[in-house]
Amino acid sequence: MSAGMNMRLISFFCLTLSYLAVAQECSGQCSCPDVHPQCPPGVSLVPDACGCCRVCAKQMGELCTDRDMCDPHKGLFCDFGSPVNRRIGVCTAKGGATCVMGGMVYRSGESFQSSCKYQCTCLDGAVGCIPLCSMDIRLPSPDCPLPRRVKVPGKCCEEWVCDAPQNTNIFVGSALAAYREEETYGPDPSMMRENCLVQTTEWSACSKTCGLGISTKVTNDNRECRLEKQSRLCMVRPCESHMEQSIRKGKKCIRTPRVSKPMKFEISGCTTTKSYRPKFCGVCTDGRCCTPHRTTTLPMEFKCPDGQVMKKQMMFIKTCACHYNCPGENDS
Repeated sequence: MSAGMNMRLISFFCLTLSYLAVAQECSGQCSCPDVHPQCPPGVSLVPDACGCCRVCAKQMGELCTDRDMCDPHKGLFCDFGSPVNRRIGVCTAKGGATCVMGGMVYRSGESFQSSCKYQCTCLDGAVGCIPLCSMDIRLPSPDCPLPRRVKVPGKCCEEWVCDAPQNTNIFVGSALAAYREEETYGPDPSMMRENCLVQTTEWSACSKTCGLGISTKVTNDNRECRLEKQSRLCMVRPCESHMEQSIRKGKKCIRTPRVSKPMKFEISGCTTTKSYRPKFCGVCTDGRCCTPHRTTTLPMEFKCPDGQVMKKQMMFIKTCACHYNCPGENDS
């Protein structure tokens, strides 16, 4: 028997064993940890090869196998090279446009740190970043009536410190209301619970002036009376919507237009299961900008290509106001 034939038989035998190993691992009932693994920032939590448990997806350039899924939300796949060798591959990006940031060129699907504060990912020409530093907001409390965030030498992320009030005779309840940096609802006597004064900040402005962004608030309205940050998706207006063309003759603004046809929202390749006709904030021709004035928050379901269903909270606009106090262009 020739040496070439021997090599093909060995390769086929190894490939068969690898598939048998996967089949044996998936033959029993699912046995998953009670707690999902904590993935690094920007890394997706995906089903394993058996479709049982959630695992952290492999990233660009990492080794992968049939059992290790590369991150599908970044357009990655396991490239085994030769069709015969399907045991170990490398996570590679599918065809997509590159990104340029800070003078560097990144491939689609590649993750990188733009600074010590942000972890970014290039996806088909667009760059998305998530903060690595804590974005929590510390509300005033009896033991810390004047909290503020300061830069610490030798550290990237700012930290909270507590300043003592100059007038120590100030009643704590008044201090909570007078020195709160973010406007809050309350305190409301009806929101008093045992050993807990419920406090909730207003929703922050949307992180983007067009396209899908994030809005956050801080509240201790929970059983433990513990401060926690809540987030919701938001869209002030679609990008490249050309709303100026809809301004009536003699008018300078279109304040709160509603889309003419039902639409679906999309995030990371996942699409809402229902269609919506939302209102958006319009535009002006005299230098004013239109921002949300009254909003509500509703639950939405997103279905992903792999069948996974995500539930997210979404801001829906009721009315907008047009003014000259305009935010920065698409601040992240």
